[in-house]
Amino acid sequence: MNKVRYFMELHAFGVCSAIGEKFGIATSRIRMWFIYVSFLTMGSPVILYMILAFWMNIKNYILSVKRNPLRNH
Repeated sequence: MNKVRYFMELHAFGVCSAIGEKFGIATSRIRMWFIYVSFLTMGSPVILYMILAFWMNIKNYILSVKRNPLRNH
């Protein structure tokens, strides 16, 4: 079960796990509240989730480019 969860977190942006690590909150609790809030607000937190996922991917891309020693200037 842990392999499946790790695979999903790795390939499903990892927004909830990143928030959990940053604030010291269990990832499962953040996901649970995300689902509750999504139902109560008719899905509007999905927009916030996508913005955060985009931001994390851009940040990772920028950091990987800075660490690349073969990059041409």
